[in-house]
Amino acid sequence: MTDALYTTDILRLAADIPRLTRLVDADYSVTKVSPICGSRVKVDVRIENGQVVDYGQEVRACALGQASAAIMGAAAVGLDLTHFETLDAALADFLKGNGPALDAPFEDTQVFGPAKDYKSRHASILLPFQAMADIARQAANAEPVAEKA
Repeated sequence: MTDALYTTDILRLAADIPRLTRLVDADYSVTKVSPICGSRVKVDVRIENGQVVDYGQEVRACALGQASAAIMGAAAVGLDLTHFETLDAALADFLKGNGPALDAPFEDTQVFGPAKDYKSRHASILLPFQAMADIARQAANAEPVAEKA
């Protein structure tokens, strides 16, 4: 039944997740957990002049969550934090069938098209995007690092 979810593209992304090292000198750190399946993503970033200059993550998730973390890990560095403020909502809309896949540099989110019919899988896919949205909001409010370790 879920074979259609785990496409070659998703498995390819899940097998090659970039930036799988936590940052010890992070400006912001956020952990997100899916209450449905227990998938967990910890994201660390360093910020300079409003831009992500370094990104690290620890991923304990299903193939869908891993693929999502791969997309975020490959794209986050160099982007302005404001880019992430509504990115999680845009991806959620796509998964609900209410919007398009994300634009570059997140165009690989189109691989999650088959997951639209599996609402219980959306939470895992959204984890890295929710983490970055939380970090963008914390930075906008000048909040200190959310957690360490």
